[in-house]
Amino acid sequence: MKKFFATLLAAIMCAGLLTGCGGSGDKAAEGTTAAASGDSDWAYIQDKGEMTIGMTLFAPMNYYDDNNEFVGFDTELANAVSDKIGIKVKFEEINWDAKEVELNSKNIDCIWNGMCITEERKQNMSITNPYLMNTQAMVMKADREAEIMKDVSGLTITAEAGSTGEGKIDGSIEDDDTVKVSAHEYFANSNYVAVDSMAKALMEVKSGTADVAVVDSVCALAMVRPDSDYSDMVVNMDNQFGDQEYGIAFRKGSDATEVVNKAIADLYEEGVVEEIAAKYGLTDALIKK
Repeated sequence: MKKFFATLLAAIMCAGLLTGCGGSGDKAAEGTTAAASGDSDWAYIQDKGEMTIGMTLFAPMNYYDDNNEFVGFDTELANAVSDKIGIKVKFEEINWDAKEVELNSKNIDCIWNGMCITEERKQNMSITNPYLMNTQAMVMKADREAEIMKDVSGLTITAEAGSTGEGKIDGSIEDDDTVKVSAHEYFANSNYVAVDSMAKALMEVKSGTADVAVVDSVCALAMVRPDSDYSDMVVNMDNQFGDQEYGIAFRKGSDATEVVNKAIADLYEEGVVEEIAAKYGLTDALIKK
């Protein structure tokens, strides 16, 4: 969780900011507040007075910068939503592979951390409107790029457990019409090893214990830069393993989902979302709906 480009963190920060007490957030929650029944997830969050956001650490979504300040696109967007709906947010680092267990057990209230929307996740959780585009990138040592891209047979490939990268590699996430090359087929003759974060995947390549890391392009492009600890590495997206969209996940059937959807829509109208995205070089990746 520390340095921006040194120990850069891994995983896209699950944020949940859902409780209203004033401003335009009250309109978003109108009706649900009155129906403060045990069946209302939004009422449950309001009663607690705090929304716990499950996340992992990785730039540019949620991470600690060089001044040890907790920053990132998802971090700032979550805080902006918090102000809009009038409830405190608390960021909790989780094991990404156990994110749904953490959510359903109410250890966290939402997942807001660069989470790719998949059909399986839509069936198991309530997910907001998509807000950011992503794809999967291959990260490797720059001086081995030509060799690796020619043939990955027998090489060690790593990705974060429970991530979209892992799902693409093991075939648990089906290919769609945005896929140019099937990652499942491409890495069929490679040796796959899971790690507990995207940052760890990059460190495995840095140390030479893995040949390729498959991570979110949003993460790879932020962390693998000339001024980072990964300056000897390169990001390759030539294969186009498919497009993904980021969303914020709540418990299945949660009425808090629409509260956050409304707050983000208001922040778009006010220009706040674009302002935050510009700070982190994500303007072109924004999904405006």
